[in-house]
Amino acid sequence: MSAKLRPAAVAGMFYPGSATALSRDISQMLSLVAEKRMSRPKAIIAPHAGYIYSGPVAASVYAPLAALRGSIRRIVLLGPTHRFAVNGLALPASTAFATPLGAVPVDRQAVAAIEDMPQVVVSDAAHAQEHSLEVQIPFLQVVFGTFSLLPLAVGHASAEAVCEVLERLWGGDETLIVISSDLSHYLPYDAARQVDAGTARRILDLHYAIDHEMACGATPINGLLLAARKHGLQAQLLDLRNSGDTAGDKSRVVGYGAFAFHKAEYDAH
Repeated sequence: MSAKLRPAAVAGMFYPGSATALSRDISQMLSLVAEKRMSRPKAIIAPHAGYIYSGPVAASVYAPLAALRGSIRRIVLLGPTHRFAVNGLALPASTAFATPLGAVPVDRQAVAAIEDMPQVVVSDAAHAQEHSLEVQIPFLQVVFGTFSLLPLAVGHASAEAVCEVLERLWGGDETLIVISSDLSHYLPYDAARQVDAGTARRILDLHYAIDHEMACGATPINGLLLAARKHGLQAQLLDLRNSGDTAGDKSRVVGYGAFAFHKAEYDAH
């Protein structure tokens, strides 16, 4: 199959357009994260706004993952569609996704594993201008180096439909699932903190009843929470802030959370 590149759509807007500045900014954000104990995660949730706003929160979950460089070889990346309506979960026809840091190949074996599913469609239009997936890729490139990518732009779908796809792609320790989502949108600062705290509690309880007022990526989040229940995972909150804490005013803020999901640890005593 000849290569078909999905070019970066929001470089120079959501994040720096030059490789040097992009690598520098991400490395700096990662370096500022205070060390936290984190078990090896199977999945994470990270925000997807412009890096000046949500980058420090995303870094809080990506920084501990640097220890897994070389062992994580496949990223299953799900994010909501913001610009193009789609029914189901959309694969790209593209065979690679580009950022200023280089091109990441789409995992054709993973594509083949799910392309027969009724909730899976192929739509380059769903991916062409979508930032929710793209803004995660430079972080992944800096943290992991070389990996293959299975990107899914998630439109109208049930939690069960998303979970079924995740089950097909679950894999072993080589596979990390990344859900891209912001939390509340355009509330006053104090109201956002209250709403986002409630959303975080639902995520930590694996309560898959998140709605789109709580998180723009509610659909893929709910699918992950259902899968996490089935696989006996527990959630860990690594960061919970909003744009009023990072780089915006506090009259209308967007909420951001960083979560990791790993096997539940049981006390043997």
